[in-house]
Amino acid sequence: MLDSAFRPEISPAVWERFPDYRALSVLVLDFEPTRKLVAPPIQLASWAEAHIDAWREAYKKFGAAPKKTPSSLESLFKRYAKDGGLPDINDLVNSYNALSLCWGAPFGGEDISKYVGLPKLAIADGAETFDTVKEGAPVLETVEVGEVVWRDEVGVTCRRWNWRQCKRTAITSETKNLWFVIDRLSPMPIDSLKQAGEALAALLQNASPNSIVKVDLLAP
Repeated sequence: MLDSAFRPEISPAVWERFPDYRALSVLVLDFEPTRKLVAPPIQLASWAEAHIDAWREAYKKFGAAPKKTPSSLESLFKRYAKDGGLPDINDLVNSYNALSLCWGAPFGGEDISKYVGLPKLAIADGAETFDTVKEGAPVLETVEVGEVVWRDEVGVTCRRWNWRQCKRTAITSETKNLWFVIDRLSPMPIDSLKQAGEALAALLQNASPNSIVKVDLLAP
């Protein structure tokens, strides 16, 4: 439902197990950039490393091994710490990856037009599937019981909360309707979560002034 009524769902079981979790949903419709997207200079947030630790603990709570499958924030942090750079994918992904480090929070971006139904954050029952690529070939994986996942009516769109996104809903150069989620645990301030969303919305609307942008705080 790509209109003012759009709002992702979060399972009560997620709130129950992770009561300090909050997220910001940023929906961007009719994205047609007329100006170049420029990734901001990276200045790491003061809480970034503590936030990484919080995500490690959250992963352990649902049975994931954070050293083997780190949060998206930790993956970017390690890459940046190693060589001062980030993966060069495209202007849009490069920009929100840079914002992820600047704000010390996991950012995820999807082509919302490829979703069937609304995004939902839920605890997997083990029957869900996840489409990915291994050794250059498409693969359909079965998700582990107890994983915290984003999903729609077809399958899982992001495994282990914010670890890895599926191929079906990936953003491409043709994507016109975008959905982003910014994940937060303590100690990241709620006000900083909101400001991160404002920064993302401003960056995208500056590039595409006619886009419609809707920002929602997801809380119990």
